[in-house]
Amino acid sequence: MIQKVIIFDFDGTIADTVDALVNIANRLAKEFGYVQITPEELALLRNLTSREIISYSGISLFKIPFLVKRVKGELKNKIPELKPIPGIKDALTALKTEGHRLGIITSNSKDNVTDFLKINDLEELFEFIYSGVTIFGKTTIINNLLRQKQIKSEEVIYVGDETRDIEASKKANIKVIAVTWGFNSPEVLAKQNPYFLIHHPSELLEVINSC
Repeated sequence: MIQKVIIFDFDGTIADTVDALVNIANRLAKEFGYVQITPEELALLRNLTSREIISYSGISLFKIPFLVKRVKGELKNKIPELKPIPGIKDALTALKTEGHRLGIITSNSKDNVTDFLKINDLEELFEFIYSGVTIFGKTTIINNLLRQKQIKSEEVIYVGDETRDIEASKKANIKVIAVTWGFNSPEVLAKQNPYFLIHHPSELLEVINSC
């Protein structure tokens, strides 16, 4: 077995934050000029790419960084209530035990992620947490991380729950595993042709060891 660097998205991939984020987004809708998300609309949004969601919402691109900052600030108060995705802790522990290096790249704040990991006894599993705000993709953030950590792209596997995770990973020339337990639907994820598409954290170890 070859040791790999496994980079995880946070929201929707490790932490079950979708409902909390939707509630916060709805509270901020009037202030930022977009329509609140109904349960029916959430089902629709899950089948759209990140670019399509922004277009659908009608929100100005100039407002997005300010919206992201507000959402992260409000989510901080919800961290003690949030739970890990069922089965993810066992999967992460198994990967660490096998000798893989684990890290997180997120558009959430580093403080929010660190607090969540501490509360849920996950902190010791991760070698790094890299936070940065992006609109459509994380390619620049991924490339900066690889350069800083002197990690070769062929050693890396990205694990995420959104189409933008797949898009960014491909642009960075790294393998990507899309997970269906987060935000985007299995159907729209499959259309982006990830390296693997999995439906439960218990599949992670076998898939990663086969890469």
